[in-house]
Amino acid sequence: MKTLVLIDIQNDFMPGGALAVENGDEIVPLVNDLQKKFDLVIATQDWHANGHSSFASAHQDAEVFDLMKLNGLDQVLWPDHCVQNTKGAEFHPELETNSIETIFRKGTDLAIDSYSGFYDNAHLKSTGLSGYLKDKGVQNVYFAGLAADYCVAYSVLDSIAEGFNTTLIEDATRAIDKEGFDKMKLEILRKGGIILNSAELEF
Repeated sequence: MKTLVLIDIQNDFMPGGALAVENGDEIVPLVNDLQKKFDLVIATQDWHANGHSSFASAHQDAEVFDLMKLNGLDQVLWPDHCVQNTKGAEFHPELETNSIETIFRKGTDLAIDSYSGFYDNAHLKSTGLSGYLKDKGVQNVYFAGLAADYCVAYSVLDSIAEGFNTTLIEDATRAIDKEGFDKMKLEILRKGGIILNSAELEF
């Protein structure tokens, strides 16, 4: 069963959003086309409560993009984004959602961030995505979405660690920082993941 996981294709990660990924909206038409090629389509949704600990606004004298320790982990402090039940947390209005079977929400714990669609950043709490895929007998998982160097890359690495044959569809994602994404791509390849463009999909 070929499975496509769409990572955080939400308004706040689009141009004009609170944590905009440059040209993030460019992936939406491609992602809509890609969905037709897969047996199963799943989405993740960043879903933070007000005052989330990853927000710079939650820390006195902190600035956006500062780096601090949070529960022993390095944490980039972000602008408030993808707050539950806000427009920014909604999927991009042109994203085709009829084919999405299930949505896994992440970042719901106030105390810890969750880049990956599988676990929080400390790998203490599962979102349930891995078990869901395994229950369905999924072996091959493909990833698209935003942002390439954070939530997509961490999801890809966790997918590999969970034993799935894992592919990143590079032209169906965009990065916040190109240099950071290049480093993550090397790590993905080193761990046994595949990186290709949509035109290279052989189905």
